[in-house]
Amino acid sequence: MPERFEVGMPDGVRLHVETTGPADAPVTAVLLHGWTLDGRSWHRQLDALTASFGDAVRVVTYDARGHGRSSCMALPTATLAQLGDDLAAVLDAVAPTGRVILVGHSMGGMTIMEYAHRHPGHFAARTAGLVFVSTTAEGHTHTVYGLSPRIARLIRLAETTGAGVLARCGSWRAPRALLNALQPSIRWMLFGDRCEPSDIRLVTSAVARASLRSIGGFRASIGAQHRLDTLTTLAHLPAAALVGDRDRLTPPPCAESIAAALPATELTVCPGAGHMLMMERPDEVNAALTGVLRRVLAAPAPDGRDASATGTCR
Repeated sequence: MPERFEVGMPDGVRLHVETTGPADAPVTAVLLHGWTLDGRSWHRQLDALTASFGDAVRVVTYDARGHGRSSCMALPTATLAQLGDDLAAVLDAVAPTGRVILVGHSMGGMTIMEYAHRHPGHFAARTAGLVFVSTTAEGHTHTVYGLSPRIARLIRLAETTGAGVLARCGSWRAPRALLNALQPSIRWMLFGDRCEPSDIRLVTSAVARASLRSIGGFRASIGAQHRLDTLTTLAHLPAAALVGDRDRLTPPPCAESIAAALPATELTVCPGAGHMLMMERPDEVNAALTGVLRRVLAAPAPDGRDASATGTCR
């Protein structure tokens, strides 16, 4: 069973954190969820990592501020910059030593980039590998929702206007009945050719837990972030990037530009898949994550020991 606890941020926000595996595992994998979601997004990866690596890998998930079971925050802190700072603080609290693999979906991937940009020394000292799932380093540059550019511009205008309204709604949450009525739209926006009904229910449940302030407040910095230059400084790290060819939010050009900035990155494009690859294509995501972890475990640890000799790897 995972250990559950809260980590306090300097501004008083409390982040809900869950960990699985021993605190002294040679490698810690930190899985960061996307916008309006929560740590439950990774449940299929948690099971796979435990089965594959046992005590050799500790897995950490947490709900971003304003999401899931974490507390709401002041509107000025609903930014990717703050999420990058939060990640540094979480690492200090739950994985103060040892090597770390950072795995980010959508906003979670952008959080990793912001952490690397704002805390380069901290990042370099801790991070041993990267996995980017359905994310971008170029804001909304490539986001056209699978539609014509003209219609996409109109949708983006409506979306950003609506986000500004929601951001002023504080810690309120969307009524569950409304979200249930919107499930066909959620399915169209987030999933590709096929999805399990349980996945739609989980996503709807996550959106219902997100405060309206976080749903609206993070939209501006998500659309504006550009961190390709930051990625080019990380080319030495084992990395993987995955995207679905039906992703309406972060389409294949987003992952392709990440792979171009990180030439050693293994790029996987999943036919027929949308934005929720962890759920739609768990085998591909698990294989990419496992591949990066095995490369890190096989490399000498900073003290010269072979990390793969510590713990059990099945």
